[in-house]
Amino acid sequence: MAAGSAIQIPTRLPLLLTHESVLLPGSTMRTSVDSPRNMQLVRSRLLKGTSLRSTIIGVIPNTSDPTSDCDDLPSLHRIGTAALAVQVVGSNWPKPHYTLLVTGLCRFQILQLLKEKPYPVAEVQQLDRLEQFTNGHKSEEELGELSEQFYKYAVQLVEMLDMSVPAVAKLRRLLDNLPREALPDILTSIIRTTNQEKLQILDAVRLEERFKMTIPLLVRQIEGLKLLQKTRKSKQDDDKRVVAIRPSRRISHGSITEDEEEEEDHDDVVMLEKKIRTSSMSEQALKVCLKEIKRLKKMPQSMPEYALTRNYLELMVELPWNKSTKDRLEIRAARIVLDNDHYAMEKLKKRVLEYLAVRQLKNNLKGPILCFVGPPGVGKTSVGRSIAKTLGREFHRIALGGVCDQSDIRGHRRTYVGSMPGRIINGLKTVGVNNPVFLLDEVDKLAKSLQGDPAAALLEVLDPEQNHSFTDHYLNVAFDLSQVLFIATANTTATIPPALLDRMEVIQVPGYTQEEKIEIAHRHLIPKQLELHGLTPQQIQIPQVTTLGIITRYTREAGVRALDRKLGAICRAVAVKVAEGQHKEAKPDRAELGEGEDCKEHITEDAKPESISDTADLALPPEMPILIDFHALKDILGPPMYDMEVSERLNQPGVAIGLAWTPLGGEIMFVEASRMDGEGQLTLTGQLGDVMKESAHLAISWLRSNAKRYRLTNASGSFDLLDNTDIHLHFPAGAVTKDGPSAGVTIVTCLASLFSGRLVCSDVAMTGEITLRGLVLPVGGIKDKVLAAHRAGLKRIILPQRNEKDLEEIAAPVRQELSFVLAACLDEVLNAAFDGGFAVKPSLEHLNSKL
Repeated sequence: MAAGSAIQIPTRLPLLLTHESVLLPGSTMRTSVDSPRNMQLVRSRLLKGTSLRSTIIGVIPNTSDPTSDCDDLPSLHRIGTAALAVQVVGSNWPKPHYTLLVTGLCRFQILQLLKEKPYPVAEVQQLDRLEQFTNGHKSEEELGELSEQFYKYAVQLVEMLDMSVPAVAKLRRLLDNLPREALPDILTSIIRTTNQEKLQILDAVRLEERFKMTIPLLVRQIEGLKLLQKTRKSKQDDDKRVVAIRPSRRISHGSITEDEEEEEDHDDVVMLEKKIRTSSMSEQALKVCLKEIKRLKKMPQSMPEYALTRNYLELMVELPWNKSTKDRLEIRAARIVLDNDHYAMEKLKKRVLEYLAVRQLKNNLKGPILCFVGPPGVGKTSVGRSIAKTLGREFHRIALGGVCDQSDIRGHRRTYVGSMPGRIINGLKTVGVNNPVFLLDEVDKLAKSLQGDPAAALLEVLDPEQNHSFTDHYLNVAFDLSQVLFIATANTTATIPPALLDRMEVIQVPGYTQEEKIEIAHRHLIPKQLELHGLTPQQIQIPQVTTLGIITRYTREAGVRALDRKLGAICRAVAVKVAEGQHKEAKPDRAELGEGEDCKEHITEDAKPESISDTADLALPPEMPILIDFHALKDILGPPMYDMEVSERLNQPGVAIGLAWTPLGGEIMFVEASRMDGEGQLTLTGQLGDVMKESAHLAISWLRSNAKRYRLTNASGSFDLLDNTDIHLHFPAGAVTKDGPSAGVTIVTCLASLFSGRLVCSDVAMTGEITLRGLVLPVGGIKDKVLAAHRAGLKRIILPQRNEKDLEEIAAPVRQELSFVLAACLDEVLNAAFDGGFAVKPSLEHLNSKL
C-alpha cells in the first residue's frame, strides 16, 4: 500500500462554505457562489491571486454561509476537502454570482478558526498524508482483502455499462491505473448516492472504514442495474409475444379489426419489402429499393436516417410506375363536352380533337407540350380542366408563380434535412396514375435566385425527347413522364426563356369580343352566380342589352373576371330584395291568424317584371321576376366607370389614337402633341421605353424631311419644324410603363395634325412601326388590338399591309363592323387618317436646265 498522497497543502486555508453538495478527494464539482463571504473569497483570493497556492481553498460541506456579513458563522463541519479552483465564471443574471469548478485534492481537519471576515480562514491539518496503513500484520491482510473485494465489485459495475461510451471505457482504464486507496472516493462521487452518504465517506478518515462503507453502495448500484436490465428484457419478450399473437386478435364487440398498419415496425418493414417486390417499378428502381430495404433492416429505429429511408421506400411504392387511365377517344363526344364547357376558343378545341384523332391511330403517342398564352380571365386554366375531363384523365394543377428554387421542380437530395421530392413527383403521387393532365400555371412568372433557376429545371420536364427518363433528385432514379399531357399557361412569352419556349407548342388565346362575352355571360356566368346566391330565373332577369351595358360601361378587360364580379354584385342586391320580400309576406299571414274575419283583401295587380329601382311602394314585396335594367345597374353598381370619350378628346389638332398590346389584352392609347416657342427641343413624357422614344425621333425626322412636300410649317411659317419651336409629346396614363415600336404611325399622324392644323378622324385608330424612309412595318398582337378598338367603339383601323394575314383570326361579326385600311407607307396612313385625305401639295417651282 502506498503511504498516502504526495500533495502538501498549506496549513492555513480560506474556507468555502457549501450546503447542497459534498466534494470528495479525486472528484470534480461545479458549485454556485452568491453569499457575501463566499463572494469576497472569490474576489480577494481567487481572482487576485498570482500563485498556485492562492488557488487552493478548503471546501466545508453541510454548512450554509449566512446571507449577511453581520451574522455569525454557524458551526463548521469538522472534516473538509482541500480543493484546487480550476475555473471561475461570473454572471449578473438573475443576480451577481460566481460559478466555480473545483477538484478535490485531500481531506483536512480544522484545528482552529483564525478569522471570520471578510471570509473565514482556518488552521488545518492534512489527514491523508498522516494516515499510516501498517498498523499490524492482521490489519494489513484485512485491508488487502477489502481492497480486492472493492475492486471486484467496481469492475463488475463498470462492465455492466455500455463500454462503447467513451466515458465508461475511460473509467475502466482508471480502475487499473489509479491507486486503490483513491478508488472509494472517486466511485462514490460517480454512482447514485445521497449527500448524507457522501458525507459519511468524507468523515471516514481511515481507509479501512472507507472500503467497508463504499462496498455496500457498489452492491446496491449493481443490484439496481440488474433489476433494470431484467425489466427491459421482460418488456422486449412481452412485445415479441404481442407481435406473435396480434394477427389473430379481434375486437369482439365492434367492427374494427387491427390490420397490418398497426403492426410493429419489424412487421411493417417486412410488408414494405413485400410491396416493393410485387410493385411494377422499373428494374433500376427495384434494385435501389432492395438495397435500401437491406440497410433499413440493419439500422436501429432510433437513428434519424431510419425514418428518412422508410419515407423514401414508401414513396417509391406509392408512385404509379405503370398504372394509367384509359383515354376516351370518341371525337364527337369530346367535341360536345368542349362546346358545353367553353364558348369560342376554336384553336384550343381544334388542337385537342387533333390529339384525340392521332391517339386513335397510334396508341403509344407521347403527350404533347402545350402552352396557352393570353390575357387573364379568358379561361386558360379552366380549359385545361375541361381537356382532362374530355380525355377521361386525372387533373393536377401546379402553380409556378413566384417559384424561385429549382428544388421545387427537381426535388431535394436526400442528404439534406427535411428533403422532399419535387412538385412533379408529388403530383404523380397525388393523382395515382402516370398519364394525368398537368397544368403548369403561370409559367411566365418563374423567378431566378441563389437556389437555382426553376425554368432551367423545367427543360428536362417539358422536352419530349428527355422526359421519358426524368430524374428527381429525391428519387435518384429515372421516371417516365412521356405519357403526361403537360399544359402551361402564361400571359406573355416575353419573360419565358427562349430555350423553354422552344420546347412548347404555343397557342394564342386572345380576348373575347363583346358578342362572345354576352354569350359566355348567359351560358355560364349568370347560371353560376344564380346558383351561388340561391336565386332562380323566376326571381331575376338580366336581358342581353343589360349585359352589354355592363360590358361596355362597367368593365374594360380582355377576359370575363370583372364581368363575373359585377354579375355577382347584382345577384347579391337581388338576394336582399327577395329576402326582404319573404319577410314582409310573412307578416300578413300572422295578422290573419289573430284577426280572423276582419282581414281585408289585398289589392292585386297584373303580374309583370319589376325593376329593382322602382320605389313606388316599399311596404309591398317586389314582384317576381325582378328585371335588371339600366336604372337598376346605376343603383347597384354606381355610375358608369368608363365613358366613350374618344370623340371629345379629338376635338383639336395634335391628338391621335393608337393601339397597344399588354399582357392583360389590347388597349387604345391617346397620343397628344403641342408646340411652343423654344430652341428646337423634343420633350417626351408618359413613362416611355427606349424603343418608343426612338420611334418619336424617327417620326419628327421623317416629318422634317417631308415638310415642304406636305406644306407643313411651324408657327413662324418656316418649313424647318424645329426652328425656334419646341415640341412636347405626351402619352396619357403616365403611371403605366409603355414601350414598343407599334406607336410609330400614331406619332407621325399626331405631329402631322399638329403642324397642319387639321383634326384626325374621331373613329380612326392605328398601329404600325415606321422607318426613316416612310415604310410601315408589321407588328404583333393584331387581334387583341382590334378587339380593344372594337370595345372602344372605333370604326376604322389602319394596319400595316403585311399584317393582312392576321385579320383571319378575328371573328366575322367583328370584321363586319370595322373598316380596315392596309398601309404600306406613311403617305397611305396620312390619307386614311384625315377627312379628305392628306394629299401632297403641288410644287410651284420649275426645274431650269443649267446646260
